[in-house]
Amino acid sequence: MEQERTAAPEGPQGPGGGRRYRWAKPVIVFLLIAIPAGYLYISAMQSRGGSESKKEQAAASGLEEGWPSRLQRRIYEVWIPPYSEDVAHYETNSWKASSLYVQFTTTRDGLQKFLARTGNDMGDLADGEVTIGEDEAAEVGWNLGAGHHWAGLELEHDKPQPSLEITANLDNPQYPKVYLVSTTTP
Repeated sequence: MEQERTAAPEGPQGPGGGRRYRWAKPVIVFLLIAIPAGYLYISAMQSRGGSESKKEQAAASGLEEGWPSRLQRRIYEVWIPPYSEDVAHYETNSWKASSLYVQFTTTRDGLQKFLARTGNDMGDLADGEVTIGEDEAAEVGWNLGAGHHWAGLELEHDKPQPSLEITANLDNPQYPKVYLVSTTTP
């Protein structure tokens, strides 16, 4: 008697026991390795020299229009008179010191109130004095050169209180423009 051979049914693996999808396993392993590696490479390239590029990018943008946040004003002990116009600010941070640059235009009364908040008055402003250094002014694009009526005041405080450099443009004494650099050191 001859036995009949019964052919094995062809299933999802097909004839040959799984050779049909043999390529899938290496592709999946490759993708599981390549995708995270690619992400890490891209992240590394973006952060390469990150602090320098971020500093350059921030410096390039210069002053930001608007009032500093309440937290910034509290940390740097900066008070801006109400109804001031042309308010702009810029903040720098480093391990050695952090500074907040602020400019605003106010009224003569507003300047007096601003100075009173620092414990001073109009008589404490040194006529013809620019207290903000050229390097600091260049950081934000301020031109505090000759040809204007300047008056300034510098306030040094013990740590942790910030030191203030205040320079006012009094070309229009009824609406002085105030430039301020408040610096804290840890």
